Amino acid sequence: MRMKDSKIIVVLPAYNAAKTLKQTIDDLPALVNEIILVDDNSVDQTVRLAQELSEDANKLKIFKHEKNLGYGGNQKTCYRLALESGGDIIVMVHPDYQYDPRMVQDFVEAMDRHGYDVMLGSRIRSRQEALAGGMPLYKYLSNRMLTIFENLVSGQNLSEWHTGMRAYRRTVLEDIEWQNNSNDFVFDTQMLFQIISKQYSIGEIAVPVRYFKEASSINFRRSLKYGLGTVWVGIQYLFRRQKQTR
Repeated sequence: MRMKDSKIIVVLPAYNAAKTLKQTIDDLPALVNEIILVDDNSVDQTVRLAQELSEDANKLKIFKHEKNLGYGGNQKTCYRLALESGGDIIVMVHPDYQYDPRMVQDFVEAMDRHGYDVMLGSRIRSRQEALAGGMPLYKYLSNRMLTIFENLVSGQNLSEWHTGMRAYRRTVLEDIEWQNNSNDFVFDTQMLFQIISKQYSIGEIAVPVRYFKEASSINFRRSLKYGLGTVWVGIQYLFRRQKQTR
């Protein structure tokens, strides 16, 4: 299906995003047909602000969790609602403005032009650029080490496995079993290993690195937990692949 015939849906997994939500929505390109915001039981004014914005942007739909389900749990609701709404290309954009919403246009055009099933926004073009954008050194180093490990295990050569800006064709989300994944941050890693297992094509585009006060970022303890979880997911994938080749 060509881009002109596709329904483009942007999903916003939101948690305490009131300070950056309007800017995120304002910067989404005109080709977006629908915006689905899923609030993970925020304690700020995210939902109230979204409701105000929805009066001006009639393509904005809002869903609120009655309890916090976590980053992965939020995405599960996002993708379920996007599929139910008939999305052909579903793009995840964090509403904390850490990723440039204007890049959605580039994602969709690349998928249309090259036929990619999945698009990733890579923040790792150079160490200097990543650090200049505010990425903490320990996050940069762990990102690099985990990505090398995941590429070795999977046979891929992706520049970054840990980006939060991603686009999927409908067929991908209908095929892989993301509903069974973790509700935590390792959800993204599980998704990529599932996508690779099904041999879907993956494209990458460089995106700006933006770490700032209002942008969400997990602390060192949560980062360590995420890193160990990522390694475990990679080991599980390797065991499954070896078992299949016997």
